[in-house]
Amino acid sequence: MTATPGAPLRIVIADDQASVREGLVLLLGALPDIEVVASAADGQQALDRVAEHKPDAILLDLHMPVLDGIETTRRLTCEHPDVAIVVLTTYLDDTSVLDALRAGARSYLTKDADRTEIAHALRAAAGGLAVFDPRAHAALMAAASPPATSSDAGDRPGPGQPPTEGRALPDGLTQREAEILALIAQGLTNPEIAARLFLSNHTVKTHINRIFAKTGARDRAAAIGYAHRHRIS
Repeated sequence: MTATPGAPLRIVIADDQASVREGLVLLLGALPDIEVVASAADGQQALDRVAEHKPDAILLDLHMPVLDGIETTRRLTCEHPDVAIVVLTTYLDDTSVLDALRAGARSYLTKDADRTEIAHALRAAAGGLAVFDPRAHAALMAAASPPATSSDAGDRPGPGQPPTEGRALPDGLTQREAEILALIAQGLTNPEIAARLFLSNHTVKTHINRIFAKTGARDRAAAIGYAHRHRIS
């Protein structure tokens, strides 16, 4: 539904972390032009609250039980197309951003955003505009850019091109995991990897834990040795 001019923006807040959810309810509900009509702890509750209260917008986390944020966004877009969806999450990888937008999200923010930024994104989304965290925007641009090609002889990757592009990877590693493993082998720290790939620190840590599990590495030194043995660098 479209917000009535002069009336408060009616929103639902959905986040599985009680402290985050309750904090957002207090922070945003204290604004004179925003009314928090309901909150939800999982994706199914979010769908139920929207059906019951018919808000102007919903603030939605991606990582939630029962229904995750992407599937919840898909269903909201189908069942309640007039409700503007603003994602508020820790995930900054290009896959999460693209999946959320393809599912129907109008704006994408990280949990580093302050109350003013979140409120602005909600108002803009309800008005048909999109607002993106700068890093989410950068991830989108990187995903949309064609991979660079190298003019050098041999199979050395071009700038920005994954070091294993087109190669079969060992032990079930994904291209993203191989890319992160290569950066570990180059001596980059987790924050440096996050900045290079437009990911959150949490996402990088999750990928590294999976890399360690798949390669049998117990620490970064062992992972670096694995990378060199398999020419992932």
